[in-house]
Amino acid sequence: MDITTLAKNFRGHLRTVNQHRKMVLKHCIKAGIPIRGLLHDLSKYSPTEFIPGVLYFQGNRSPNEKEREISGYSKAWTHHKGRNRHHFEYWTDYSIVTKKMEAVPMPDIFIFEMFCDRVAASKIYNKEKYTNDMPLDYFLRARPKRLIADDTARKLEFLLTMLRDRGEDYTFRYIRRQVRKKKYCKL
Repeated sequence: MDITTLAKNFRGHLRTVNQHRKMVLKHCIKAGIPIRGLLHDLSKYSPTEFIPGVLYFQGNRSPNEKEREISGYSKAWTHHKGRNRHHFEYWTDYSIVTKKMEAVPMPDIFIFEMFCDRVAASKIYNKEKYTNDMPLDYFLRARPKRLIADDTARKLEFLLTMLRDRGEDYTFRYIRRQVRKKKYCKL
């Protein structure tokens, strides 16, 4: 990769990460969880995540996808999911009963952050083509392949469906009420 491409990728990746974090913060504030927004994805600035982000930057999808295609796995993603509790992949552990890796329930506060993250990512990657059904469609497409606790999946799908059917203002208002009540998605 020549220095011009590297500089362009650096600027593009940094801009994308900053835009994403800014949008997640905005959404987390609307959802009543501003601290989660401030802490969101800080690991993306670490060398383990940032350098591959620059090397595999494309602008229209996650650099982790390109890294996976080239290397067979994404070192950046492995690092990221192990440090960020708003990813359902963080919430896996070995079962003492089955002795297999299994999904464990995710605390609702991180489900709310995950919702904000997914909406922001859909907006960043789809730009002006974004519609409120895109985060739900993306979630449903990957349903058969993911290892996620049933309750966690049900709660996230509930919120994404609400976004599609009722819009952002209604959904963020709903989340804020759950945060205030500390009842979190009693479905």
